[in-house]
Amino acid sequence: MKRLRIGVIYGGRSSEHEVSLASASAIIANLSSERYEPIPIYVSKHGSWHLERKPPETASAAALIKLSKAGQELTNSIRSNQELHFLANPTVPPLLTIQPETEKVVEGKKRAIIESLDLDIVFPILHGPHGEDGTLQGLLELANIPYVGAGVLASAVGMDKAMSKTLFVACGLPVVEYVTIRTAQWEEDRESTLEDLYNKLTPPFFVKPVNLGSSVGISKTTNRIELERGIDLAQQFDRKIIVETAVTNTRELECAILGNDSPAASVVGEVLPVGEFYDYESKYVDDGSTLTIPASLRPEQSENIRKMALKAFRAIEAEGMARVDFLMDKDTEKIYINEVNTIPGFTTISMYAKLWKASGLNYSQLLDRLITLALERYAETQDRRTSSI
Repeated sequence: MKRLRIGVIYGGRSSEHEVSLASASAIIANLSSERYEPIPIYVSKHGSWHLERKPPETASAAALIKLSKAGQELTNSIRSNQELHFLANPTVPPLLTIQPETEKVVEGKKRAIIESLDLDIVFPILHGPHGEDGTLQGLLELANIPYVGAGVLASAVGMDKAMSKTLFVACGLPVVEYVTIRTAQWEEDRESTLEDLYNKLTPPFFVKPVNLGSSVGISKTTNRIELERGIDLAQQFDRKIIVETAVTNTRELECAILGNDSPAASVVGEVLPVGEFYDYESKYVDDGSTLTIPASLRPEQSENIRKMALKAFRAIEAEGMARVDFLMDKDTEKIYINEVNTIPGFTTISMYAKLWKASGLNYSQLLDRLITLALERYAETQDRRTSSI
């Protein structure tokens, strides 16, 4: 059988750039060489697309983040001199490489060489904005290319913490009390905004950028000064900010979902962060955080979380994969849904992969299943009518 050419798109214009490189490294290294031909496609922090001669070789997000902070090269990949351009046109090969005009001489003139990648499917592993939020998915839909993971709607809603909570509440899922504010509102009248927050919510608070992942830009605040600083930090990343009442004595629980119309839920895992909460440093830099799989829960608690995870997955109309995060109050044992991640961290040691390994599906099998799900969904869409005549 012909090997499938899979374009693995990684990097991106996001604060989660380094995490994406680590995820891509693991995916490319674990794709079966008999069934797949991975094509590494790098998106720079400035948004330019490049075809890579060699993919990143590290699976450690922590190593990449440390290099980035030191101002050093983020990847061991070898940059090609080929630019990559994406045409949102289903009637022509949409992904084209363009080599500089010094490469070829036609009729005495130097011309660029333009070639198609001829991809069979795309595996987007861009975490955060401009990749996980529906923008890339919309481009792939316009180009009519099958791709792994959630579609436009679920990607956009999953990234927007405020909108996803609205849907969770509509579906009867419990969420913590929260208020959404916009940066324009904050800049116009900080004092009245703070007063409104204290009137509606009970401290301590968590302050978060609405459209971001990996706990970037998040603060836990216990007083008015910290709250003000937390909002100032969050608005550096997004024009919408969500302020939540913190569950002070909490357990952080996660469940992985896999499937399209009939999704399945993994076992439940627990995160034991090294810091006060599972922030960016705890996830990717510090070594003290641990993952417990399966989580120490009563059977009925685990089953309840798995059912809630499936309900949340369906609530945003997700497909392919997602990791659903929960908070449990240790005192009352009440469970709250926190968020749905439609492109979770995807190294072999990431929670999503570990949860499925504990559920009987190893990393390579997980990749196979995700690719199959993407192709099945794509095949269904090709039967849809595009004309009323």
